[in-house]
Amino acid sequence: MKALVYDGVETLGFRDVPDAVPAVGEHLIRVEAVGICGSDMHAFLGHDARRPAPLILGHEAAGVIVGGDMAGRRVTVNPLVTCMDCPACKAGRENLCPKRQIISMMPREGAFAQYIVMPDSNLVTVPDDVPLDKAALAEPLAVSWHAVRLALEALHPSMEKHALVIGGGAIGLAAALALKAMGAQDVTIAEPNAARRAYLSDVCGQTAVAQASGEFAIVIDAVGYAATRAAASASAQAGGVIAHVGLGEDDGGLDVRRMTLQEITFIGTYTYTPQDFRDTAAAIFDGRLGALDWTETRALADGQAAFADLRAGKVAAPKIILDPWN
Repeated sequence: MKALVYDGVETLGFRDVPDAVPAVGEHLIRVEAVGICGSDMHAFLGHDARRPAPLILGHEAAGVIVGGDMAGRRVTVNPLVTCMDCPACKAGRENLCPKRQIISMMPREGAFAQYIVMPDSNLVTVPDDVPLDKAALAEPLAVSWHAVRLALEALHPSMEKHALVIGGGAIGLAAALALKAMGAQDVTIAEPNAARRAYLSDVCGQTAVAQASGEFAIVIDAVGYAATRAAASASAQAGGVIAHVGLGEDDGGLDVRRMTLQEITFIGTYTYTPQDFRDTAAAIFDGRLGALDWTETRALADGQAAFADLRAGKVAAPKIILDPWN
């Protein structure tokens, strides 16, 4: 089969690799759509020790089961594989499993390939009327759904749900969509890239600004750099909540003194639970997250150029979807 392989810093190769072979309890899936994630970009830039070269990246996938009793079943893939036996898993917090694995991270190859294998428990059936490129958005949307759910659960019930999302990429836009689906009164996205900001406003119907002003009950940092954490610290209302999703850099930015004196809750959020993933998929299927028409599709064979364009800030669309068969 063909795959896009991370070979080293800023280097991807499209070539033949050994065929994916399902183990007992796994399905072989023909990948029809797979998104480029920010974590894929971190690996591409050599910033993720968990993703050493050579490795097939990609974990935002949807496709069709090949062979077996489930042949032809259209599915979106939850890429997080857990033990299902530890205290975290038994408590419904599988994303905190100490043995968790995610495809595109050693030892599991990713979905920038024509085929992958996954356990049945990681698959959600996609209705026939839902395009698979939209179904592939379940993973990044679930990341934001999980973060927003935790933020709203932590917010004092007396506070109005006015929200700021820092970062207008896929995770930031998804957070804005999830906030609105869960009852936020108004949502502002802060995005410094002018082309992306215009896209968010004109195509996605979002309120997008270059730099936010004022204070908000909920702040979602979908970038995760020192500068965005500083902005989140300054923008959170007294008694408000900051949910931190981005993994841009490790250190700096938080104004701990202000957060303490203003009793601001800070939540680190990681991926999603299986229930979050299923709830997100259901919200996609029934239209609660909108038209989801803000993606750009390119051939998997052109993956190197797609990553380079993202790196250079030349892509206005919040998400690039790669097609392994184009």
